[in-house]
Amino acid sequence: MPALDFTSANVGAAVDDDSYVLHVDHYWHAKQLHRNGQWITSPSIKAAGCSWRIHYYPNGISSACKDYISISVALEGLNSRVSEPIKACWSRFTLLDQAREPVAGHSVYTDVMESSKAGASHSCDLFIRKKFLEASEHLVDGCFIIQWDIFVDRAAPLSDDMLGTDVVFQVGGVEFSVHRSVLAARSSVFEAELSSTTREGSTAARDCIRIDDMLPEVFESLLHFAYSNSLPDMNGIQGPMIAEHLLVAADRFDMQELKLICEEKLGSNINEYTITNMLRFAEQHQCRLLRDACIEFLEDPPVLQAVMATDDDLLELVAKSCPVLLKELWADEDGSTQDELAMCF
Repeated sequence: MPALDFTSANVGAAVDDDSYVLHVDHYWHAKQLHRNGQWITSPSIKAAGCSWRIHYYPNGISSACKDYISISVALEGLNSRVSEPIKACWSRFTLLDQAREPVAGHSVYTDVMESSKAGASHSCDLFIRKKFLEASEHLVDGCFIIQWDIFVDRAAPLSDDMLGTDVVFQVGGVEFSVHRSVLAARSSVFEAELSSTTREGSTAARDCIRIDDMLPEVFESLLHFAYSNSLPDMNGIQGPMIAEHLLVAADRFDMQELKLICEEKLGSNINEYTITNMLRFAEQHQCRLLRDACIEFLEDPPVLQAVMATDDDLLELVAKSCPVLLKELWADEDGSTQDELAMCF
């Protein structure tokens, strides 16, 4: 009795980006049959020039994930038509509703996998909380829907001596030589700025555009995405900071896909110490996915109470972003706390 059924959907225009819809059938049976750590394997899938298998863990990939559905992707090998090794790859898994629209706050990116060896894998350990899915309208007759997007990077590293570059950006004292056509294709803002520069003319061999209010490493990450449709490794201690700055840059240059990816990255790092800054940041830059992730983190009343007890700013932010949370908390509190909460409305 098959539990996984793959159908192609919305295949990306770039040769190394593919999108698939995954129908998970017999949810209840698979949950009962497979213990924590056990998985169901899909048939071989051809995507982004490679062969893959998806592993579905009905009761989580490890004991720490027993309350969640986990999912992972394993590389079988390169297709014969592709000769270049993989530099890096990563996936996005998104829970879809019955109309095949993304469910807010349930889109997760895997870590970057930097390997072309068969068997190499990357996973979403805490993909969907089982309790949430089972109580939602997204599980119908034991079936729910996931979208899988796979991104593979075979691009050469960026360098200042790339052939054919025709514009230079000077960012924080560092020069980046790039192709005008690449940035114009990625961003309407870049397209307008670069076409304006072309119309005005230039006596220099290559135009030079100066950006003073941006870190060089942030612009380098933006260029990496523009050329390869993937992010560089941002898993280090500076990763969240770079992701914040990169999201601001993506918003500034109207690179919506990059902005969404940064939102997902930031949303996966929310905790009791970062929640206030993340919620404020989401409101400031109109980040719907990041805002939804913050609200989901705070939906558990004990968590909301604990964070509010140590952070005075959170009360006003939650009242602005999601007043229904405070109203639910209001009903459970004593008179003095109710008076304090009432002041937010």
